[in-house]
Amino acid sequence: MKRTFRLIFGTALATAMTLACANAAAAGLLNVSYDVARSLYKDLNPAFAAQWKQQTGQTISIDQSHGGSSKQARAVIDGLDADVVTMNNPLDIDAIADAGLLPKNWAEAFPDGSSPSWSPIVFVVRKGNPSGIHDWPDLVRPGVQVVLPNPKTSGNGRYSYLAAWQYARTRPGASDTDSIAFEKRLFANVPVLDVGGRDATTTFVQRGIGSVLLTFESEARLILANFGADQYEIVIPSITVRADNPVAVVEKVAARKGNSALAQAYLKFHYSAAAPEILMRNGLRPADPAALQKHAAEFPPLHTFTVTRDFGGWQHTQALHFADGGIFDQIISRTSK
Repeated sequence: MKRTFRLIFGTALATAMTLACANAAAAGLLNVSYDVARSLYKDLNPAFAAQWKQQTGQTISIDQSHGGSSKQARAVIDGLDADVVTMNNPLDIDAIADAGLLPKNWAEAFPDGSSPSWSPIVFVVRKGNPSGIHDWPDLVRPGVQVVLPNPKTSGNGRYSYLAAWQYARTRPGASDTDSIAFEKRLFANVPVLDVGGRDATTTFVQRGIGSVLLTFESEARLILANFGADQYEIVIPSITVRADNPVAVVEKVAARKGNSALAQAYLKFHYSAAAPEILMRNGLRPADPAALQKHAAEFPPLHTFTVTRDFGGWQHTQALHFADGGIFDQIISRTSK
Protein backbone atom coordinates (compact mmCIF):
# COMPACT_ATOMS: atom_id res chain seq x y z
CA MET A 1 0.00 0.00 0.00
CA LYS A 2 2.75 2.36 0.96
CA ARG A 3 4.62 1.41 -2.17
CA THR A 4 1.52 2.09 -4.29
CA PHE A 5 1.02 5.49 -2.62
CA ARG A 6 4.66 6.37 -3.20
CA LEU A 7 4.36 5.33 -6.84
CA ILE A 8 1.21 7.38 -7.36
CA PHE A 9 2.62 10.35 -5.48
CA GLY A 10 5.91 10.14 -7.37
CA THR A 11 4.11 9.95 -10.70
CA ALA A 12 1.88 12.91 -9.80
CA LEU A 13 4.87 14.95 -8.65
CA ALA A 14 6.78 14.19 -11.84
CA THR A 15 3.72 15.14 -13.91
CA ALA A 16 3.30 18.40 -12.00
CA MET A 17 6.97 19.24 -12.45
CA THR A 18 6.75 18.46 -16.17
CA LEU A 19 3.70 20.68 -16.52
CA ALA A 20 5.38 23.45 -14.56
CA CYS A 21 8.42 23.26 -16.81
CA ALA A 22 6.19 23.21 -19.88
CA ASN A 23 4.28 26.24 -18.62
CA ALA A 24 7.52 28.07 -17.88
CA ALA A 25 8.80 27.30 -21.36
CA ALA A 26 5.49 28.29 -22.92
CA ALA A 27 5.22 31.60 -21.08
CA GLY A 28 4.95 34.39 -23.59
CA LEU A 29 3.58 37.74 -24.61
CA LEU A 30 1.67 39.10 -27.57
CA ASN A 31 2.85 42.53 -28.65
CA VAL A 32 0.41 44.23 -31.02
CA SER A 33 2.32 46.91 -32.86
CA TYR A 34 2.27 49.31 -35.77
CA ASP A 35 3.08 48.36 -39.31
CA VAL A 36 6.73 49.32 -39.75
CA ALA A 37 8.05 48.16 -36.35
CA ARG A 38 8.82 44.62 -37.50
CA SER A 39 12.60 45.04 -37.69
CA LEU A 40 12.77 46.74 -34.30
CA TYR A 41 11.12 43.85 -32.51
CA LYS A 42 13.11 41.21 -34.37
CA ASP A 43 16.04 42.89 -32.65
CA LEU A 44 14.61 43.95 -29.29
CA ASN A 45 12.61 40.81 -28.39
CA PRO A 46 15.56 38.38 -28.28
CA ALA A 47 17.55 40.87 -26.18
CA PHE A 48 14.75 41.12 -23.64
CA ALA A 49 14.13 37.35 -23.64
CA ALA A 50 17.82 36.73 -22.94
CA GLN A 51 17.81 39.23 -20.06
CA TRP A 52 14.62 37.72 -18.61
CA LYS A 53 16.12 34.23 -18.83
CA GLN A 54 19.26 35.40 -17.03
CA GLN A 55 17.29 37.14 -14.29
CA THR A 56 14.53 34.57 -13.69
CA GLY A 57 15.62 31.33 -15.34
CA GLN A 58 12.39 31.38 -17.35
CA THR A 59 12.29 30.87 -21.09
CA ILE A 60 9.71 33.05 -22.80
CA SER A 61 8.36 33.67 -26.27
CA ILE A 62 7.19 37.00 -27.67
CA ASP A 63 4.74 36.96 -30.53
CA GLN A 64 4.18 39.97 -32.77
CA SER A 65 1.18 41.32 -34.66
CA HIS A 66 1.75 44.20 -37.09
CA GLY A 67 -0.53 46.38 -39.20
CA GLY A 68 -1.83 49.90 -39.61
CA SER A 69 -1.93 51.35 -36.09
CA SER A 70 -5.64 52.19 -36.02
CA LYS A 71 -6.50 48.82 -37.51
CA GLN A 72 -4.39 47.16 -34.81
CA ALA A 73 -6.12 49.11 -32.06
CA ARG A 74 -9.48 48.03 -33.46
CA ALA A 75 -8.34 44.39 -33.44
CA VAL A 76 -7.36 44.62 -29.76
CA ILE A 77 -10.71 46.20 -28.90
CA ASP A 78 -12.46 43.43 -30.83
CA GLY A 79 -10.67 40.69 -28.89
CA LEU A 80 -7.08 40.22 -30.11
CA ASP A 81 -5.34 39.06 -26.90
CA ALA A 82 -2.56 41.66 -26.72
CA ASP A 83 -0.55 41.76 -23.51
CA VAL A 84 1.08 44.99 -24.65
CA VAL A 85 0.57 47.49 -27.43
CA THR A 86 3.44 49.45 -28.96
CA MET A 87 2.04 52.06 -31.33
CA ASN A 88 3.09 55.18 -33.25
CA ASN A 89 0.15 57.26 -32.12
CA PRO A 90 -1.28 57.81 -28.62
CA LEU A 91 -4.76 58.16 -30.10
CA ASP A 92 -4.86 54.44 -30.84
CA ILE A 93 -3.96 53.53 -27.25
CA ASP A 94 -6.58 56.02 -26.04
CA ALA A 95 -9.16 54.07 -28.06
CA ILE A 96 -8.14 50.85 -26.30
CA ALA A 97 -8.40 52.66 -22.95
CA ASP A 98 -11.87 53.93 -23.88
CA ALA A 99 -12.85 50.29 -24.40
CA GLY A 100 -11.88 49.60 -20.76
CA LEU A 101 -8.89 47.36 -21.45
CA LEU A 102 -6.31 49.63 -19.83
CA PRO A 103 -6.35 52.78 -17.64
CA LYS A 104 -7.06 56.12 -19.25
CA ASN A 105 -3.94 57.54 -17.58
CA TRP A 106 -1.79 54.90 -19.33
CA ALA A 107 0.65 57.59 -20.54
CA GLU A 108 1.75 58.14 -16.92
CA ALA A 109 2.93 54.54 -16.45
CA PHE A 110 6.38 55.02 -18.01
CA PRO A 111 8.76 57.96 -18.61
CA ASP A 112 8.39 60.47 -21.44
CA GLY A 113 4.64 60.06 -21.69
CA SER A 114 5.18 56.29 -22.07
CA SER A 115 6.97 56.95 -25.39
CA PRO A 116 10.50 55.53 -25.30
CA SER A 117 11.28 56.55 -28.89
CA TRP A 118 10.21 58.74 -31.77
CA SER A 119 10.69 59.17 -35.49
CA PRO A 120 10.07 62.06 -37.92
CA ILE A 121 8.33 61.86 -41.29
CA VAL A 122 10.83 62.06 -44.16
CA PHE A 123 10.77 61.60 -47.93
CA VAL A 124 12.23 58.62 -49.78
CA VAL A 125 13.06 59.21 -53.46
CA ARG A 126 14.66 57.10 -56.13
CA LYS A 127 18.44 57.41 -56.59
CA GLY A 128 19.44 60.65 -58.20
CA ASN A 129 16.12 62.23 -57.17
CA PRO A 130 14.84 62.30 -60.77
CA SER A 131 11.73 64.31 -59.83
CA GLY A 132 13.78 66.96 -58.00
CA ILE A 133 11.92 66.59 -54.69
CA HIS A 134 13.48 68.66 -51.90
CA ASP A 135 10.61 70.01 -49.80
CA TRP A 136 6.83 70.02 -49.39
CA PRO A 137 6.02 72.30 -52.37
CA ASP A 138 7.58 69.73 -54.69
CA LEU A 139 4.93 67.19 -53.69
CA VAL A 140 2.11 69.21 -55.27
CA ARG A 141 3.76 69.80 -58.64
CA PRO A 142 1.99 68.31 -61.69
CA GLY A 143 3.29 64.88 -62.59
CA VAL A 144 4.62 64.02 -59.11
CA GLN A 145 3.14 60.88 -57.56
CA VAL A 146 3.11 60.76 -53.75
CA VAL A 147 2.83 57.45 -51.91
CA LEU A 148 1.65 57.41 -48.28
CA PRO A 149 -0.76 55.29 -46.21
CA ASN A 150 -4.35 56.23 -45.48
CA PRO A 151 -4.65 58.70 -42.57
CA LYS A 152 -7.89 56.98 -41.57
CA THR A 153 -6.11 53.68 -40.83
CA SER A 154 -2.47 54.57 -40.26
CA GLY A 155 -0.61 56.76 -37.79
CA ASN A 156 2.06 57.13 -40.46
CA GLY A 157 -0.57 58.59 -42.79
CA ARG A 158 -1.94 60.95 -40.13
CA TYR A 159 1.50 62.29 -39.31
CA SER A 160 2.29 62.84 -43.00
CA TYR A 161 -0.98 64.70 -43.51
CA LEU A 162 -0.37 66.92 -40.47
CA ALA A 163 3.22 67.66 -41.51
CA ALA A 164 1.97 68.89 -44.90
CA TRP A 165 -0.72 70.96 -43.16
CA GLN A 166 1.80 72.53 -40.78
CA TYR A 167 4.17 73.41 -43.60
CA ALA A 168 1.41 75.17 -45.54
CA ARG A 169 0.05 77.21 -42.63
CA THR A 170 3.45 78.38 -41.40
CA ARG A 171 4.26 80.16 -44.65
CA PRO A 172 4.22 83.98 -44.27
CA GLY A 173 0.63 85.25 -44.30
CA ALA A 174 -0.83 81.74 -44.57
CA SER A 175 -3.81 80.28 -42.69
CA ASP A 176 -5.68 77.00 -42.35
CA THR A 177 -7.46 77.82 -45.61
CA ASP A 178 -4.09 77.62 -47.35
CA SER A 179 -3.46 74.26 -45.67
CA ILE A 180 -6.73 72.87 -47.02
CA ALA A 181 -5.81 74.03 -50.53
CA PHE A 182 -2.33 72.50 -50.16
CA GLU A 183 -3.75 69.16 -48.95
CA LYS A 184 -6.15 69.02 -51.92
CA ARG A 185 -3.26 69.43 -54.33
CA LEU A 186 -1.18 66.89 -52.42
CA PHE A 187 -3.83 64.16 -52.35
CA ALA A 188 -4.66 64.79 -55.99
CA ASN A 189 -1.12 63.46 -56.57
CA VAL A 190 -1.64 60.28 -54.48
CA PRO A 191 -2.30 57.28 -56.76
CA VAL A 192 -3.22 54.84 -53.96
CA LEU A 193 -3.87 55.03 -50.22
CA ASP A 194 -2.55 51.87 -48.57
CA VAL A 195 -3.77 50.64 -45.19
CA GLY A 196 -0.42 50.88 -43.38
CA GLY A 197 3.13 52.14 -43.71
CA ARG A 198 4.63 48.81 -44.76
CA ASP A 199 2.01 48.47 -47.48
CA ALA A 200 3.01 51.92 -48.75
CA THR A 201 6.65 50.82 -48.80
CA THR A 202 5.68 47.78 -50.87
CA THR A 203 3.79 50.01 -53.31
CA PHE A 204 6.77 52.33 -53.73
CA VAL A 205 9.65 49.85 -53.68
CA GLN A 206 8.33 46.57 -55.04
CA ARG A 207 5.53 47.78 -57.29
CA GLY A 208 7.58 50.75 -58.48
CA ILE A 209 4.72 53.23 -58.07
CA GLY A 210 5.35 56.85 -57.13
CA SER A 211 7.96 59.58 -57.29
CA VAL A 212 8.28 59.87 -53.51
CA LEU A 213 7.31 57.90 -50.40
CA LEU A 214 6.33 59.67 -47.17
CA THR A 215 7.25 57.51 -44.21
CA PHE A 216 8.97 57.40 -40.84
CA GLU A 217 12.71 57.92 -40.76
CA SER A 218 13.07 54.43 -39.29
CA GLU A 219 11.32 52.87 -42.27
CA ALA A 220 13.28 55.04 -44.70
CA ARG A 221 16.57 53.83 -43.25
CA LEU A 222 15.35 50.25 -43.48
CA ILE A 223 14.53 50.72 -47.16
CA LEU A 224 18.07 51.89 -47.88
CA ALA A 225 19.54 49.04 -45.83
CA ASN A 226 17.41 46.30 -47.42
CA PHE A 227 16.96 47.54 -50.97
CA GLY A 228 20.15 49.51 -51.50
CA ALA A 229 21.46 53.00 -50.89
CA ASP A 230 22.34 52.87 -54.58
CA GLN A 231 18.62 52.69 -55.37
CA TYR A 232 17.03 55.20 -52.96
CA GLU A 233 17.79 58.42 -51.11
CA ILE A 234 16.33 60.10 -48.02
CA VAL A 235 15.27 63.73 -48.26
CA ILE A 236 14.72 65.70 -45.03
CA PRO A 237 12.00 68.37 -45.48
CA SER A 238 12.36 71.86 -44.01
CA ILE A 239 9.79 71.06 -41.32
CA THR A 240 8.52 67.72 -40.09
CA VAL A 241 6.60 66.17 -37.22
CA ARG A 242 7.89 64.39 -34.15
CA ALA A 243 5.99 61.09 -34.08
CA ASP A 244 6.28 59.52 -30.63
CA ASN A 245 6.00 55.76 -30.22
CA PRO A 246 3.86 55.14 -27.11
CA VAL A 247 3.64 51.82 -25.29
CA ALA A 248 1.14 50.38 -22.79
CA VAL A 249 0.26 47.20 -20.96
CA VAL A 250 -3.21 45.95 -21.87
CA GLU A 251 -3.84 45.33 -18.21
CA LYS A 252 -7.09 43.36 -18.38
CA VAL A 253 -5.66 40.92 -20.90
CA ALA A 254 -2.23 40.59 -19.28
CA ALA A 255 -3.80 39.96 -15.86
CA ARG A 256 -6.17 37.32 -17.23
CA LYS A 257 -3.25 35.53 -18.89
CA GLY A 258 -1.03 35.82 -15.80
CA ASN A 259 1.42 38.03 -17.66
CA SER A 260 1.21 41.32 -15.77
CA ALA A 261 4.74 41.26 -14.32
CA LEU A 262 6.24 40.03 -17.58
CA ALA A 263 4.43 42.69 -19.60
CA GLN A 264 5.61 45.45 -17.25
CA ALA A 265 9.19 44.21 -17.42
CA TYR A 266 9.04 44.01 -21.21
CA LEU A 267 8.00 47.63 -21.59
CA LYS A 268 10.50 48.77 -18.96
CA PHE A 269 13.18 47.16 -21.11
CA HIS A 270 12.38 49.79 -23.76
CA TYR A 271 13.91 52.29 -21.28
CA SER A 272 16.88 50.17 -20.21
CA ALA A 273 20.53 51.00 -20.81
CA ALA A 274 20.58 48.51 -23.67
CA ALA A 275 17.54 49.95 -25.44
CA PRO A 276 18.91 53.14 -27.09
CA GLU A 277 21.45 51.22 -29.17
CA ILE A 278 18.74 48.80 -30.31
CA LEU A 279 16.38 51.65 -31.13
CA MET A 280 18.97 53.62 -33.10
CA ARG A 281 20.18 50.51 -34.89
CA ASN A 282 16.63 50.29 -36.20
CA GLY A 283 16.45 53.96 -37.20
CA LEU A 284 14.48 55.22 -34.20
CA ARG A 285 15.45 58.20 -32.07
CA PRO A 286 15.43 57.43 -28.31
CA ALA A 287 13.43 59.78 -26.11
CA ASP A 288 16.50 60.18 -23.89
CA PRO A 289 18.25 63.28 -25.34
CA ALA A 290 21.62 62.29 -23.87
CA ALA A 291 21.55 58.94 -25.66
CA LEU A 292 20.54 60.64 -28.91
CA GLN A 293 23.29 63.25 -28.59
CA LYS A 294 25.92 60.51 -28.68
CA HIS A 295 24.78 59.75 -32.24
CA ALA A 296 24.20 63.32 -33.40
CA ALA A 297 26.22 62.74 -36.57
CA GLU A 298 23.89 59.92 -37.59
CA PHE A 299 20.72 61.54 -36.25
CA PRO A 300 21.15 65.29 -36.77
CA PRO A 301 18.73 67.81 -35.22
CA LEU A 302 15.57 68.51 -37.19
CA HIS A 303 13.03 71.33 -37.34
CA THR A 304 10.06 69.52 -35.82
CA PHE A 305 6.63 70.28 -34.40
CA THR A 306 4.35 68.17 -32.21
CA VAL A 307 0.67 67.42 -32.39
CA THR A 308 0.25 68.31 -28.71
CA ARG A 309 1.88 71.72 -28.97
CA ASP A 310 0.81 72.79 -32.46
CA PHE A 311 -2.53 71.06 -33.06
CA GLY A 312 -4.12 71.04 -29.60
CA GLY A 313 -3.57 67.34 -28.90
CA TRP A 314 -4.67 64.15 -30.57
CA GLN A 315 -8.27 64.07 -29.35
CA HIS A 316 -8.96 67.49 -30.87
CA THR A 317 -6.99 66.68 -34.03
CA GLN A 318 -8.76 63.37 -34.57
CA ALA A 319 -12.20 64.94 -34.23
CA LEU A 320 -11.38 67.86 -36.51
CA HIS A 321 -9.36 66.13 -39.22
CA PHE A 322 -9.83 62.35 -39.26
CA ALA A 323 -13.27 61.54 -37.84
CA ASP A 324 -15.97 60.61 -40.34
CA GLY A 325 -16.98 63.78 -42.16
CA GLY A 326 -13.88 65.63 -40.92
CA ILE A 327 -11.55 67.81 -42.96
CA PHE A 328 -9.65 64.86 -44.45
CA ASP A 329 -12.88 63.25 -45.71
CA GLN A 330 -13.90 66.56 -47.22
CA ILE A 331 -10.54 66.95 -48.93
CA ILE A 332 -10.65 63.44 -50.39
CA SER A 333 -14.24 63.89 -51.52
CA ARG A 334 -13.46 67.12 -53.32
CA THR A 335 -10.19 65.76 -54.74
CA SER A 336 -11.91 62.71 -56.25
CA LYS A 337 -14.50 64.80 -58.13
